Amino acid sequence: MPAPLQDAPPPYACVVFDCDSTLSEIEGIDELAGPRVDEIAALTARAMSGELPLEAVYGARLELLKPDRAAVERVAGLYAERALPHAAELVAALRALGKRVAVVSGGLREAVEPFARGLGIAEDEVHAVSARFDASGAYAGFDENSPLARSGGKPPVVERIVAPSRPGRAALIGDGVTDLEAAAAVDRFVAFAGVADRPAVTERASHVVRTPDLAALVFLLFSPDECNRLARDPDHAALIAAAHRSV
Repeated sequence: MPAPLQDAPPPYACVVFDCDSTLSEIEGIDELAGPRVDEIAALTARAMSGELPLEAVYGARLELLKPDRAAVERVAGLYAERALPHAAELVAALRALGKRVAVVSGGLREAVEPFARGLGIAEDEVHAVSARFDASGAYAGFDENSPLARSGGKPPVVERIVAPSRPGRAALIGDGVTDLEAAAAVDRFVAFAGVADRPAVTERASHVVRTPDLAALVFLLFSPDECNRLARDPDHAALIAAAHRSV
């Protein structure tokens, strides 16, 4: 029987998000798949549920698709078009309270980073897997040394991000088994099942959000005092109101 996950309440000095099926409702690799979407989506689901190790499917999916630079950059736009409601507002509220906000994703950096930047997350706070392209923009591989392209790779990345915030607490929000693997690196793990409900993850998590709206995270990430401060701020009061509606 796995040990229970640690859980400590807010406030948090650092909040880390997954990207695919968490900040945005899409899985970027599936959007690159075109007519092979069912085949690729099945591999993605098996990896995110823990049925297959990530490294068993990561390179194989990209080799099947060979996405060029333009295709990967289009996914950045799709991430933004299909961002979860209140994603930008939640990031803005976290940053207004002086918290560090980061993204740790197994997605391709060339798509994840522009999307995260649009949400107000600094470029150097985005951790994803770099793709390689030749001079014509054709696919030429990916960073095979990235820990985020293999199972067990997220924990050390998350640990490095949250370390400077200690002794302040940290939280992680994600939907996949790779996020669950990193739960021990933070003080609270929230399984976001508003897009993809993965039992291998939700059955272990202390907190599960099944509402497809990131306002539903507010009372898990902010202390009562922080919520009161945000509610009195005209720039953030609407987020708190949305959070009440999502409960």
